[in-house]
Amino acid sequence: MITSNLDNAAQAFTPESLPDLDQLSALSATEAGFPDPVALARLANEFFTSVPTADLTGGAVAVPTDDAALLPSQPGLTSIAPVVTPVPLTSVPADVALPGVGTVSEPELAALPASLSSVPDTKAYGVPGGISAGDFSALPSFGFVDEARPLYGAIPAAAIPATPALETIKFPAETQVSTPAPLPGTIPTVNFPKPAEASAPQVSGVVAHDIQRGRPATYGFIDSVRSLEPVEVTPRLEPLVTSPAAGLVAAPFDLGAVRRDFPILQERVSGGKPLIWLDNAATTQKPQAVIDRLAFFYEHENSNVHRAAHELAARSTDAYEAARDKVAKFLNASSSSDIIFVRGATEGINLVAQSWGRRNIQQGDEIIVTWLEHHANIVPWQQLAAEKGARLRVAPVDDRGQILLDQYEALFTPRTRLVSLAHVSNALGTVTPAAEMVAIAHRHGAKVLVDGAQAVSHMPVDMQAMNPDFYVFSGHKVFGPTGIGAVYGKPEVLAETPPWQGGGNMIADVTFEKTVYQAAPARFEAGTGNIADAVGLGAAIDYINRLGMANIARYEYNLLLYGIEALQRIPGLHLIGTAREKASVLSFVLDGFTTEEVGKALSREGIAVRSGHHCAQPILRRFGLESTVRPSLAFYNTCEEIDALAATVWKLKSGRGSGL
Repeated sequence: MITSNLDNAAQAFTPESLPDLDQLSALSATEAGFPDPVALARLANEFFTSVPTADLTGGAVAVPTDDAALLPSQPGLTSIAPVVTPVPLTSVPADVALPGVGTVSEPELAALPASLSSVPDTKAYGVPGGISAGDFSALPSFGFVDEARPLYGAIPAAAIPATPALETIKFPAETQVSTPAPLPGTIPTVNFPKPAEASAPQVSGVVAHDIQRGRPATYGFIDSVRSLEPVEVTPRLEPLVTSPAAGLVAAPFDLGAVRRDFPILQERVSGGKPLIWLDNAATTQKPQAVIDRLAFFYEHENSNVHRAAHELAARSTDAYEAARDKVAKFLNASSSSDIIFVRGATEGINLVAQSWGRRNIQQGDEIIVTWLEHHANIVPWQQLAAEKGARLRVAPVDDRGQILLDQYEALFTPRTRLVSLAHVSNALGTVTPAAEMVAIAHRHGAKVLVDGAQAVSHMPVDMQAMNPDFYVFSGHKVFGPTGIGAVYGKPEVLAETPPWQGGGNMIADVTFEKTVYQAAPARFEAGTGNIADAVGLGAAIDYINRLGMANIARYEYNLLLYGIEALQRIPGLHLIGTAREKASVLSFVLDGFTTEEVGKALSREGIAVRSGHHCAQPILRRFGLESTVRPSLAFYNTCEEIDALAATVWKLKSGRGSGL
């Protein structure tokens, strides 16, 4: 019965049965005659678990190490490798290091159920392990039809029957055809290969840098990869099971359910076209849980916090401080007292500049930033340097947008007081080696602020491991409300930092002669805070924790590689920013078109991207540009949406339907 259903589904996907793309744009998948991807996934899972192992044969495909060394690595993971066929594990290290969890012993792994003890075949891109190119004998995996397994694929040695390959399912023709040059009257589509393996293992929280000097600013790490097979139309992660010692539980990542959690994704724009939201680096959309929590606050808890004796004040205070606790745990801060609520990352940076900076930066002192910075992490330091007579120094990047660590360290002098750096570049997606850069600065006696606005929605962030003195982020970048953000500060640093603004809440005692300030964090929160949106931020963190940041990071990494391959096939399109470790940003320019023209053409198809300088003019000018088109991804985006992005740019480039 299952086989029959799959055969019927496959027959539905023929070139002759597909409607014209213009007709499809206004139709749902069901109306257009396509089966529901979620239903297909469930059928596939049933089918795969029913096929006997004896029918499966095959071996692994080795990958040339020259290509592998150039692949981007997944933030927080240690290597990348495709798994082509089922490969049972034959051994496992005595202790397995799980990113964000710690070391798990062999007895703990052995205690896992037998059903978690083999490696099913997938088309996964990112796996941990430090595995050399071509060595697939001990690869964990994940993907569309994975069995549940330990976090990041740490799997015990015993084997169970594996599942067959995904090629048994036929996907829509537009995801399989590779067309280097479009034919008249057709819409070009692409066939996306699985990437080769990265050879250099990564250390959690630290990037291993192997800069290829002299390479052009292109996606060299994937240029030589040839098409193998199409990846899933909608990649999906099954439940992750952690070691009991880890104390973590990750819920299933069901993409269909996740998308239903975001009501705005059902919105129609541009004359009835479905909204495709690829502007996540500017702001993320909000799940229903956050919207409901805000409504509940105003309906049942609305009051100012602290001091009042009535019940609503108690409810409001509890909700506000509970949100602070959630932020502290989300960042792995030592205490909720280390967390200051602000309007966003910009205000957080200004708070540090105007409080700690004014006290500690003097004439002749030096502040180091990098070429990658957002304007919000340049302008406050310029202002402070001008006021104090200090000097701003800039750490350079290579042609791939990676920090040149040797030149960064060479900038330090005995007068260096502060480093302020982005954890992830908003314009290029480069993930900086933040922990390594913090350690270098501390060796030279400088304090460090890390701008995490573009990091916290894509990867685990750990203050104990990274060890910055300050870390800032914005709530609206992490699926929470606008107008709320947080500053993490080390307790000993906050204790020596004077307040920035004066007013209510931040004082312990006031006379006309003097004021006694509260301890942190209250001394930095003058006036009535953004109570409701802080509570909403707490709800957003709850939502992310339910999905599991490990699930999110791996799904988005697959999607990033899919998008890279889709866009690089378009003639005249140049991807900007090719760092080995990237988050979900795909900046590009298109020959013959301004970025504004490309953005408008995409908008007409319901595709929202950012076109411009992204408040990061210095780094774009480093590449000889004033603006780029910037699609940016989140965990609710799909391969179908990337297909639509690529098809629209193809269409624009070939001069059909562009209106130009």
